[in-house]
Amino acid sequence: MMNRADPRAWGINQKLAFLAIALGALALIGSPSPGGAVTINTQELADIVESEVDHVTVEELADWVVQDRADYRLLDVRDPESYARYHIPTAESVELRDLHGYPLYHNEKIVIYSDGGIHSAQAWFLLRAEGFAGAYILLGGLDAWKDAILFPELPADATPDEVASFESRRAVSELFGGKPRTGGGGTANPAEIPLPKVKPPAAVAAPRARKKHHKEGC
Repeated sequence: MMNRADPRAWGINQKLAFLAIALGALALIGSPSPGGAVTINTQELADIVESEVDHVTVEELADWVVQDRADYRLLDVRDPESYARYHIPTAESVELRDLHGYPLYHNEKIVIYSDGGIHSAQAWFLLRAEGFAGAYILLGGLDAWKDAILFPELPADATPDEVASFESRRAVSELFGGKPRTGGGGTANPAEIPLPKVKPPAAVAAPRARKKHHKEGC
């Protein structure tokens, strides 16, 4: 259970759970949901975040893109301008305010991301409150994608195991048009490195036509 008495002692998942509840509750005020209300079990949602079952890592997502998997929807909830500058391959652009009513199915796996985690946590809360049990948050958001996928770094004092792992990450980075960093502290900050073109390289799965979903039961 969460240590509600001392928030400073909370772990990252506990803080995210609280953030999802607080921001989600704010977002639901005045939300044009069918019937004017949704059913919310805040403790259940907090427990889900706490157990990390609602998370997808950037490494997992990169693997799905490379495999051209079609069993998920990736939603970028940033503003359209940010999406146009760069987005993760296969992502669909939908602002948080437009999420309600967006054509989604309750039997889909839905992965949400923003720059960090605030907007994606809020979007996750809204979808879960509306019964989308397959909603997930991209852990760390686009910031984590840049750090781990586009611009992975090899420390100057890397161990042999770290070097071997970096070679694998280097291949993934180059596949997505990234630029691996070596040498430790003297390398550029990811925020200062130009992002690759939005269009993914030919080696990475191109956006595919989504399969038609069977109509959901009542």
